Amino acid sequence: MTDIVLESVEEVAAREALLDLCLGEERRAKSSERLREGREPAAGLAFSAHGPDGRLAGTVRLWNVSAGPGKPALLLGPLAVHPWFRQDGLGGALMRTALDAARARGHGAVILVGDAPYYARFGFSSAKTGGLWMPGPFDRNRLLGLELTAGALDGARGLISPTGVEAARPSLAELIAGDVRRSA
Repeated sequence: MTDIVLESVEEVAAREALLDLCLGEERRAKSSERLREGREPAAGLAFSAHGPDGRLAGTVRLWNVSAGPGKPALLLGPLAVHPWFRQDGLGGALMRTALDAARARGHGAVILVGDAPYYARFGFSSAKTGGLWMPGPFDRNRLLGLELTAGALDGARGLISPTGVEAARPSLAELIAGDVRRSA
């Protein structure tokens, strides 16, 4: 049995380790990562799944982007499930939780770069993503979209760009002060 809950700040290290295990170091070089770096996930749309022992078993996040000018959307990813839990339907449960929450929060569309046969069961397709492109190399056949509101991706064309809240960054003075306090 796994519980799916909103992600907590205490899970950062465990989430990064899970992503490295499931997706490898090359995940950091992907175009989707360019849309996420330096940003916070969309409010209330980052989820963690915990196994029976409480350890992190899966994760999924959604990010605010524009699907071309005037087309707000969410970018889904990464979705990762620990190998021990992959046969339990946890990836599907995380997807349904994330999409239901996005719909409940009034978002109109979700886009992702992923395996079309896997994501088609949730309603994703390339039908309305042909006029969109990523900030870097990507496989056009893997750029998929899902309208949570009918017509949300009609006419979507252009560069997919980050629009979410920028992650807080400490100032240089704060970093130096932190290092000084640790070495004292």
